[in-house]
Parts: sequence; C-alpha cells; structure tokens
Amino acid sequence: MRKNLILSICFCLVSCSSSSAQEEIPDGDKTSYYRNPVIDYSLPDPTIIEDGDGYYYLYATEDIRNLPIHRSKDLINWEWVGTAFTDRTRPDFEPCGGLWAPDINKIGDTYVLYYSMSKWGGEWTCGIGCATADKLSGPFKDHGLMFRSNEINVQNSIDPFYIEDAGKKFLFWGSFRGIYGIELSEDGLSVKQGEKPRQVAGTAYEGTYIHKKEGFYYFFASIGTCCEGLNSTYTTVVARSENLFGPYVDKNGRTMMDNQHEVLLIHKNSSFVGTGHNSEIVTDKVGNDWVFYHAVATKHPEGRVLMMDKISWKDGWPVVATDSPSLKSEKPVL
Repeated sequence: MRKNLILSICFCLVSCSSSSAQEEIPDGDKTSYYRNPVIDYSLPDPTIIEDGDGYYYLYATEDIRNLPIHRSKDLINWEWVGTAFTDRTRPDFEPCGGLWAPDINKIGDTYVLYYSMSKWGGEWTCGIGCATADKLSGPFKDHGLMFRSNEINVQNSIDPFYIEDAGKKFLFWGSFRGIYGIELSEDGLSVKQGEKPRQVAGTAYEGTYIHKKEGFYYFFASIGTCCEGLNSTYTTVVARSENLFGPYVDKNGRTMMDNQHEVLLIHKNSSFVGTGHNSEIVTDKVGNDWVFYHAVATKHPEGRVLMMDKISWKDGWPVVATDSPSLKSEKPVL
C-alpha cells in the first residue's frame, strides 16, 4: 500500500538534479560515478520511459500533488517537468484519495498513464484508472475509472502494471491480497469485454513489474512495509516463468502463489532502508541494465527517495552486486 504524504515541495519549480551527496565524489571521479539517491526528496514507486529524443521521463506516487513528472538525459541529473494533472483535471473517483504507483506506457501513438487512486485503508473502494497524452510532459486527459476493488472483486486494487504479449495487452495489479492479471481492450483503456481477473501470485506482494528476457518472464515485486520510516522492511524480490500468467517460481521451483521467491534487494545499510517498488529496467548503450526504486534515507526518513542500481544476470537470474543499495556506482553509458 502507498501512503500519500502530500508534501509541499516548492523547490520543484526549478531544475532539480541529483542529490547533494553526489557532490562528495572527488572531481576526478565525477564523470564516471554517481551517488545514491539520484533525487534526494520523496518520489516513491517510480515508473520510467524513453521518449526517443534522448530524454527519459519518470513519474511517481504523488508525494508531490497531482503526480510528479521529471526528465533526464543521463538517468542521474533530473529536472522538474510538472505534474500529470492539475487540481482541475485531477481524477476524483475516490474522494479524498491519493494518486499512487503510476505506470507509463506508449500504446500506438498515444502515451497511456495507468494510476491507482486510494485512501489509506480503503481497500474495497480504491481502483485503477488511466489517462492519455500526446507527449510525455502532458497535459494528460483523464479517462477515469477502469475498475474498482468492489466491482472486480479484487481487494486492494492498486499498483497497475501494463505489458504487451503475443499481440495482446494486459494489466497486472494488486497489493497484499493477491496479484492479478487481465486482458485489456485494443486501445488499452478498458478491460476487454468478458474477461475476468486471473491470480498469478500470493498475498505477500505488491508493486508488480514483469520483464521479458531470453525466454523467461521475470516477475519483480515488493514485500514488507513501505511506509514506516526507519522501521520500513520493504524488500525487492523476483521469480520467473516461461509463461506470462505463470506459474512464477524461485530457484527451487517453489511458486509465488505460495509466497516463494528470490530476494533481489534486502540488506539495509547505514544510509538506506526499505528498498522497494522498482521501475522498468533500462538498458544502456553497452548492454548494462538499470533499475530505479525507492528507499528511506536514514538521515531524513520522512519520505522515500529515488534510487538507481545496476542489475546483472547470473545463471539466468537478476542480481544486484551488494544485495543492498549502492552508495557510489559507475554511471550508465548513454
């Protein structure tokens, strides 16, 4: 579940590059290395997409009201773009609800932004909606509610993830009440007529992301608590399958339906705890894979800062070098 802090962040009206901690890198290393966090204020549940003109756009849960948008050419130095919505265009199907865990995609020639709308504890009234735009900076036109928990009979219907497979369009979602998937209409803006949800993972998970690689579907998710400051136990996990709807299994063949998985990021360190809800994987020019996620910084635990780390692949499984958030790493090659 996602806690909407609704922070007042006036500095977002100006360009905002990566964290001040990055300045601690010696001058001779600054061209080769970056430091986490890459953005040192609260941007939970990131989703990212490349625009084709050299920019990557990133969206996040609305700790900045109306759902923040940033962009970058190097994945490290980010500038403020604006928000997907305004107070006037903001979705309203969940009164007093927050906009959580967006997922940005390009479907045909249109950018489609899926989002959750919920209030803390509103597990049967929350739901998932979508909005469209001609460009990634917006403005986004809200198409409203796609489905609500009590209508589709999936409790806690948040955290949408869109994927195309075999010429069809699908949406996966859910949070600690099971992860479900369903086929969408051709334009991706509604559930395909007659389709019903299919459960693909158990009750330990939220923040679904599925990545296709070399014949496998890798199911990334988060377990634990996201929003308890320094007591947050969020952990990023993964399992894989040869089929989109599973079964997703760990290295020993145990299934995510039984809440079994491999751990990608678990160990906290002196700087960060609560690592979870990863973005899409971005591949750089030399073939390295990178993923964004959020964490709680121990020096200022009031929000969830934006993190980035490299994913390597070992024996067909994704790994992060230190099993915990990096402090200093080599930059992506872009």
